[in-house]
Amino acid sequence: MLEKAVSLRSMNTFGLEAKAALYFRIHQKEELSSLWKTNLLQLASPLVLGGGSNIVFKNDYHGLVLHNCLPGREVVSEDPQSVRVRFGAGESWHDCVMFAVSHGWGGVENLSLIPGTIGAAPIQNIGAYGAELKDVFDSLEAFDLESGEVRIFDKDACAFGYRDSYFKREGKGRYCILSVVLKLSKQPVLNISYGDIQATLSEMGIKHPGVKDVSAAVIQIRQSKLPDPKELGNCGSFFKNPMIPRAQYEALKASYPDLKSFPAEGDRVKIPAAWLIEQDGWKGKRIGNTGSHARQALVLVNYGGATGEEVANLADRIAGSVMMRFGVALEREVNILG
Repeated sequence: MLEKAVSLRSMNTFGLEAKAALYFRIHQKEELSSLWKTNLLQLASPLVLGGGSNIVFKNDYHGLVLHNCLPGREVVSEDPQSVRVRFGAGESWHDCVMFAVSHGWGGVENLSLIPGTIGAAPIQNIGAYGAELKDVFDSLEAFDLESGEVRIFDKDACAFGYRDSYFKREGKGRYCILSVVLKLSKQPVLNISYGDIQATLSEMGIKHPGVKDVSAAVIQIRQSKLPDPKELGNCGSFFKNPMIPRAQYEALKASYPDLKSFPAEGDRVKIPAAWLIEQDGWKGKRIGNTGSHARQALVLVNYGGATGEEVANLADRIAGSVMMRFGVALEREVNILG
C-alpha cells in the first residue's frame, strides 16, 4: 500500500529523523511491475531502502521510498563441493550468514554481524576480516526502475571493486535488487589470519576451528569494538580504508613507524582509515550530538537527537583534518542524501 509522509527514523541505523513523501513496502516482486505500470517509478524519483545501515538522511526525502522487504531462502543447486543458495533481497545479511553457518557452508563466516540486507550487500561489495561479498557471489536478479524489466547480473556484470560495484557507479539508483545467489563451500578453507580472529579463537580455547567457530570469533570481536545500532545510532565503518601509492606509504611509514598496511592491487598500499582518524585525535571526540566512537574511530555515532546535517559536517571535518595532517583523502562508505 502506498503511504504518504512516513517517518524513516526507525528505518535507518543512525536513527535520523526524516520523512518520505511517498513510501511503499515491497513484499513481492510483482508489486514493482504494478507500480511501474502506473508511471509512479518514472515520476517520483524512487529510492530503494534496505536495512538503512549505509545511509544518512540530511533532509526529508521528497520522492518515493521503496522499502525492500523481499523474503526467501532457497537452495538452487549443489554438488559435493558447493551449494548455491538464493536469498530474497530483503533478508537480513546476518541471518543469511547464520543460515549458511548452521549448515556448515563456508565463505561468509568472516562477514558475520554486518548490518543491513543481502540486497544491499552487492551494491557495496561488503567486506570484513579479509573477506568480501564478491568471493562468494554467483548472481543477482534486479528490477530496472527505468524500463520495468528484470535483469540477471553475473559477477562480471557487477564489476566489483573495493566497497564498490556497478550499482554505485553507472547503475546507481536505477535498479531494485530482487534476490542474490551465493555460492558457498561444503569444504571450506578458513581465513583466520586477518585481524584478531586467530587470537580470539585461542582465547576461546579452539585449536581446530570450523565455520561456526570463526563466525563466533568475528561476532565477539565486532561486539567488543562496535556499538549496537539499536543502542547507539551508527552506520558501522563510515570511511573506506584508503589505497595510496607505495611511495606515499613509505614516506608516511618513515614518519609513523607503527602505521600498518594491507595488500592492494598494483603499486598501491591499503592503510587503515581508523588509524589515521585516531592519530589525528578524533577517536572518542564528541561534537554536539555526534562524534567518533571511543572504541572504534571509524564509526561515527548519534548520541541522541543528531541530525543528518550534523553527521555529514562531522564526517567532512574529520576528512579535512586527516587530509591536512597526512595528505590522505578519506572516501565515505556511507551514502549521504540531501
